[in-house]
Amino acid sequence: MSLGHGLRLGVAAGTVSLWRSSRWRAPAWTLLGEAAYVPDDMLHGDFAVLGQALEQLLPVDEYAGWPLSVVLDDGLARLWQVDMPQGAARLADIEAAAALRFQSLYGDAPGLWHSSSAWDARTPFFCAVPRALLAQLTRVAAARKLALIFITPQFTRHWNRWHGALKPGAWFGQFQENVLTLGVRQDGYLRAVRALPVPPDASHGWLVQTLAREALLHGVEAPGLLQLCGAAPAGWLAPAKEFNCQIFAMPYGEGALSPAARLARSGGVA
Repeated sequence: MSLGHGLRLGVAAGTVSLWRSSRWRAPAWTLLGEAAYVPDDMLHGDFAVLGQALEQLLPVDEYAGWPLSVVLDDGLARLWQVDMPQGAARLADIEAAAALRFQSLYGDAPGLWHSSSAWDARTPFFCAVPRALLAQLTRVAAARKLALIFITPQFTRHWNRWHGALKPGAWFGQFQENVLTLGVRQDGYLRAVRALPVPPDASHGWLVQTLAREALLHGVEAPGLLQLCGAAPAGWLAPAKEFNCQIFAMPYGEGALSPAARLARSGGVA
């Protein structure tokens, strides 16, 4: 393998897409293959069919030693906020509160999910993915002698890549597959993550009203700027006195890519 190259895998419901990425040589992205599979219960199944699709994409010994990064559809993960428990003095206190909050929100036993904390500890957020999904990814990676670099949902990937470039008072957004995922910010910190369906005829006015409603819901000031990843509807980009939408990163040719391919290429090659 040439220095600076790696593998990036996008995992969507029903398809997986494998790409070779290159930091220093063109082309930056090369499609290596895609495979379809019939999704089982994607949140509670054993993900065996997904494992079989990955084995098709990754022939034995062909990529031995390569680094592999995985980006998951946000629908395969769960993100939630945990208020700092009063008098909390240990990480275990926050983790216990996170487990209780997870069960109250989703009704699932926390033991079926692998959780990790994210972002600033002063406004703790947690991300969870099914342990059965992780088991298939790590099994195939080990069998193909790949080095797993990260496994992350798309929103987390975009947030980690771009949050340092957010302007004061701006909210962060991700628009994919007619879903707007908002990163609600206050005083520079992430306060909430909300995934909202977007109607086909959503106008700039719809966006302004939606952000105002979300601000009221979370008790924060409505943003004057939304910095967005993804191909936003054209009507959202028109300058307005009360609100503007700025595109952060729109990969070249995004509209022609499959959902799994867009996942793989999230956040660039970095």
